[in-house]
Amino acid sequence: MMNEQELKDTIRSIPDYPIPGVLFRDITTLVKDPEAYNSLITILSDELRPLNVDIVIGPEARGFVFGAAVAYAINAGLVLARKPGKLPCEVNRISYGLEYGTNSLEVHKDAIQPGMRVAIVDDLLATGGTARAAVELVREMGAEVVAAAFAIELTDLGGREKLADCPVFTAIKY
Repeated sequence: MMNEQELKDTIRSIPDYPIPGVLFRDITTLVKDPEAYNSLITILSDELRPLNVDIVIGPEARGFVFGAAVAYAINAGLVLARKPGKLPCEVNRISYGLEYGTNSLEVHKDAIQPGMRVAIVDDLLATGGTARAAVELVREMGAEVVAAAFAIELTDLGGREKLADCPVFTAIKY
């Protein structure tokens, strides 16, 4: 099993992407490495397994990559939180602010039932906007958010503070 530094060593850092001044953390180099991907999923799964999670919700799109593997590892179901217009049945939607505009997440109305224990799993905790929206969407559906788990946390962007009302687990911190 790889430790945090070894996992960091598998992540490619790209300066000035997508805009000047941003150091982009590219997880595609981690997920293509079987040992790194397995280690990351094991770390997140080990944190969530004791919480008796019924459903993992993975926000589009990289949340699908991590959420599906974690859901499988902890024997939970998976709900995909999609961008508007991507789901074929009735949906619950939440809109949230971004640095330059807004975005929305949708899940099928019948995907999460009241009383379910839900974990949010995504690739990155940065400013926390997407994760906060996912928490609110789950709660509006009457379920309990038992944790939020992320592959990477950019600690200087303050996202953890937006999730102060639920446990947060991250495998890699920058």
